[in-house]
Amino acid sequence: MPGSRLDPIDRMILAHLQADGRMTNVELAKRVGISAPPCLRRVRTLEENGFIKGYHADVDARELGFEVQVFAMVGLQSQAESDLAAFEDKCRAWPLVRECHMLNGEVDFILKCVAPDLSTFQTFLTSDLLTADNVGSVKTSLVIRGAKDAAGVPFEVLEDRLAREA
Repeated sequence: MPGSRLDPIDRMILAHLQADGRMTNVELAKRVGISAPPCLRRVRTLEENGFIKGYHADVDARELGFEVQVFAMVGLQSQAESDLAAFEDKCRAWPLVRECHMLNGEVDFILKCVAPDLSTFQTFLTSDLLTADNVGSVKTSLVIRGAKDAAGVPFEVLEDRLAREA
C-alpha cells in the first residue's frame, strides 16, 4: 500500500498541511511533535517525492462570479491511447474545464466545468467541446448546489487501516 511507505510523522505532516497549507514550519513541527529543522527536511522530501503536489488558496468560485458549475460526461468515438491522450491535452487547454477524469463504464470522461454564466458555458459547449475531434457524445448536468467539497484525502481512514494491519 503506497501510504504505508510513510511513517506516522510524515502522515501527520501531510494531514496538517492538507488542512492548512499556510501553517509555518515552526507551528507544523510543534503539532507533529518534532523540532523545526527535521520537520522542514521532511516537508521538502515529501515535496520532492511527489506526496505534496503544490500549495494553493481554496477560492470561492461563486463569490468570484463563477455562478455556473457543470459536470459534462463525454463519450469518445475512439478509445485508442493516442486519442485519449489528445482529448486530455484539449481538456488541459480549456480554461473552463477545472477537472478531467477518465472513467470506466458508460462514459469515457467526466469534466467539471465552471463559468461565470450559462451563456459562457453554452458557448464553450457548442463551440469547443461538441466540435472537438473524436467527441461522440456529451451529456451535461448543471449543479444546483454542493453539499460537500473536501480537498485531499481522509487521513483518518488510512490511519485506521494501518492500525488494523499492524
